[in-house]
Amino acid sequence: MKILLIDPPFYRFIRYFNRFFPLGLAYLAAVLREKGHEVVIYDADANVEKCDSMDFSVLEEKYPEYLRHINDLSHPLWKEMRETISSVKPDLVGINAYTTRVAAAFRTAQISKEVLPGIPVVMGGPHPSVKADETLKVCPSVDFAIRGEGELSFTRLIKAIVEKGDFSKIKGLSYRSGTEIVHNPPVEFVKDLDSIPFPARDLLMNRDTYTPEDMGLIMTGRGCPFDCTFCSSSGVWSRSARARSTENVIEEVKKVQAEYGTVQFSFKDDTFTIDRKRVLNFCKAIRQKGVKIKWDCNVRVNLIDEELLREMKAAGCNGIKMGIESGSERVLKEVMTKGTTVAQIKRAAALVRKASIHWTGYFMMGLPTETRDEMIETLNLMRRIRPDFASMSVYEPFPGTQLFRKGLETGHVTDDRTLEDYCNISPKYYFFKDITNRIDTMNDTEFREMEKFIKDSFRRYNRGLLRIMKRVSARSALYLNEPAAILGDFQKFLAWMR
Repeated sequence: MKILLIDPPFYRFIRYFNRFFPLGLAYLAAVLREKGHEVVIYDADANVEKCDSMDFSVLEEKYPEYLRHINDLSHPLWKEMRETISSVKPDLVGINAYTTRVAAAFRTAQISKEVLPGIPVVMGGPHPSVKADETLKVCPSVDFAIRGEGELSFTRLIKAIVEKGDFSKIKGLSYRSGTEIVHNPPVEFVKDLDSIPFPARDLLMNRDTYTPEDMGLIMTGRGCPFDCTFCSSSGVWSRSARARSTENVIEEVKKVQAEYGTVQFSFKDDTFTIDRKRVLNFCKAIRQKGVKIKWDCNVRVNLIDEELLREMKAAGCNGIKMGIESGSERVLKEVMTKGTTVAQIKRAAALVRKASIHWTGYFMMGLPTETRDEMIETLNLMRRIRPDFASMSVYEPFPGTQLFRKGLETGHVTDDRTLEDYCNISPKYYFFKDITNRIDTMNDTEFREMEKFIKDSFRRYNRGLLRIMKRVSARSALYLNEPAAILGDFQKFLAWMR
């Protein structure tokens, strides 16, 4: 069977820099190829055109532009979509869907059916994993929804389609049966992650649009055992954590380096340092095998220590990203159930600074019950711990999270959305019942003023010359090995400064 896997356009509509490649689709492509299928990955969100925006804190200001383009079916990107589907002539289309970008995913499904009316359309990813029933109800162009980890469900579905088999036995699958929507039991997770082939980067269309660094996206494990109320990761991976072997990860690193000249890698596990011993073994193996790379990863503030950071740096770690979230003990404990404290945050910041590793702190505001004073506590904490880069986001209720379920109970959140809603409401407000009442501690005008004040403060902080130079210094080894990265980073810098 010939299969076209599509990552729908989102950032391209608003000319925003998009990094890396669709990792989940590349994993699916690799598994399907092993089964004898012909697979093409169409990343419709790749940076083909010149981009002019890079500041995540103002990304939502571009959402109205995104919605205009979503609803303009004569837009050049939709024309490109039609032409790509027509030229590939697949027997089946698979579409990746994140909640923020789900309108584009639904439009992609509609266009797939428009171009090839009889083709099966399958949708997977975070959104259908937690809202499969809604996905099939609001978008008739979607025939099947894959819930959770996709490798086993998707390959079994294709086998059933080819052999005209029974869909009811395929775990993790939701589908229509007459006028009913059927949800089969959840799929079992792949226990041995080493058994999954490496992502099929070579099956990406327009590979020349990716930099060597883009190709350095790697997941060394899946899942996160922690219970943060705002996180939807468990909708796909559950609360269990599984890891690949050190040998398997290094084999992929060496393969990517040999094929694409990649020097800078990014390990995108939810929490890279869950297993301290595993990280130490990985760092030791990197050095012993003479693998010369730089890399960054995500960590928790309570899962790092001085020895671990020292070993990570010696093995090439030049970037750490930590979820700080809030400067309020109450918000961390009672609202987020983050499992971390302000004292742990301060300690972690001091440890990373001592290790001289460039680090980014992720912060959040606008959570339910959060007060003005608690938002100021977050700003003040950011100034005290002095991250090399500070990212501020505003809370949005995502389906599948504890805060979403609580919002339904309090009446601040709605679970009733149509295709028209997704295509006309800003993704920032998808699930707020009343966009003028998004937080219960202040009115809309007060919150907007507070949001602007906090974001402006973060923006001024990040634009300090010393912090910019530290970022350049952290990537100096990359520039020496890949001079083209200097120009790419400079273009991103100019877009970020706008």
